[in-house]
Parts: sequence; structure tokens; C-alpha cells
Amino acid sequence: MDIVVACCAGLDVHKKTVVACRRCLQSNGKVRKKVRTFGTMTADLLALSDWLAAGGVTQVEAAEKVSFFLKHNNVVAWKSHRL
Repeated sequence: MDIVVACCAGLDVHKKTVVACRRCLQSNGKVRKKVRTFGTMTADLLALSDWLAAGGVTQVEAAEKVSFFLKHNNVVAWKSHRL
């Protein structure tokens, strides 16, 4: 299988938490997986954004409902990180 994205993340959004799974390809060819839970308040979402950026994440995927959640809670920019 070909690697399309070397470092990506998946989000599972709930009412009070967001569970993020970050998967990144290491130089030795192994995949490193980290899972972390964040709150849904603005400060928590900014911490999530920082965590994703610090890990080198370039693509984030989530359930369709997340787009609605982010759009209507005005957190789309998340400190202007390009993910």
C-alpha cells in the first residue's frame, strides 16, 4: 500500500470531548500512533490545534457532523494553523 499522507489525524467529536488520534510515519518506516482527549471549550480546541501542529499533522479527518460543529462555534481558524 502506498503512503499518501505521512502524518494525519482523526477526530471523534462528542458534546464535551474531542478524541484525537495522530498517526505519523517515522524515518524507520514504522507508524507512531498517539491518542489524546481534549475538551470542547475554545482553549481546549486551541490546545488540540497546537498538539496537531506540533506533531506535524498535515491532514485531519472527522465525521461529517464536525464541519457543522466547527462552523457554528467559530473555531475554524484554530490559531490559523495550516493543517
